[in-house]
Amino acid sequence: MSLPNFQQLMLPTLRHVCELNHEVQISALEDEMARKLALTKDDLSRVLPSGQQSVFANRLSWARNYMTKAGLLEATRRSYCRATQRAHDLIAESPKEIDLGILSRYPEFVAWRSQQKADDPAPSAEGKSDPEELIAVNFELINRELATEIVLRVHSFSPGFFERLIVDLLVRMGYGGGRSEMGRALGRIGDGGIDGVIKEDELGLDVVYVQAKRFEPHRPVPLREVRDFVGALEGHRASKGVFVTTSYFPDSAHEFIARVSRRVVLIDGVELANLMIRHRVGIRVRDTYEIKRIDEDYFVE
Repeated sequence: MSLPNFQQLMLPTLRHVCELNHEVQISALEDEMARKLALTKDDLSRVLPSGQQSVFANRLSWARNYMTKAGLLEATRRSYCRATQRAHDLIAESPKEIDLGILSRYPEFVAWRSQQKADDPAPSAEGKSDPEELIAVNFELINRELATEIVLRVHSFSPGFFERLIVDLLVRMGYGGGRSEMGRALGRIGDGGIDGVIKEDELGLDVVYVQAKRFEPHRPVPLREVRDFVGALEGHRASKGVFVTTSYFPDSAHEFIARVSRRVVLIDGVELANLMIRHRVGIRVRDTYEIKRIDEDYFVE
């Protein structure tokens, strides 16, 4: 089956804990539910954008949290839980599902929900994602919109600005030891199809050559441009090159680069924008939010 959302996990999880009729270790519960639901390796390998937790583990955690707030589960000790009598009574009713509507019959859950500062998920998202996933999804949406704006903004500026931007970005990424004096945009004096250079060492024995081309975002980079860049690298006896564009590279360009002896990296508009966001080039942080969790190591007697 496909990966269930956190509400769809409530019934099978509660039923399993009730069947065991004793405290359950959280990690064992996660493994057992993955087995019972016949989740695939691909399902279990999906992680949140933070990379810190799998999507399944996150959804199961929220399912447990919501049922705990409703008095159906209770923590017995660190990393363990068990079903309450209320849970056994609910399972005895043979419900077809357990969702927020079912949980709302319990006053403790209603009181907890009313105290939350954030509103409930919008109707279109209700039941599809847990709160933390919704934050992650919206975070990705904001970054996608920002990436689109970055590409359009970069394309609207001069070629000279674009060349300096690429050199700044590569230096910020750590090339040239992260030192601005090790990178240089050549501008109008570009030599043989080279727009910038970054020295990887003090003597310039190892150099990364840069080509920066602004094309309309919907237009692919002509293959001849990529070939000319590789030719320019050969003319400089260079082994490393980075070709950056505001548009995208056709498959033929990637196939060509895979055959040449030079180490050439192709960076399209989307990847360029994402690198600028990641390394904070041309952007600034507007707001910062922290998601905090209980420190289980502290609450131990």
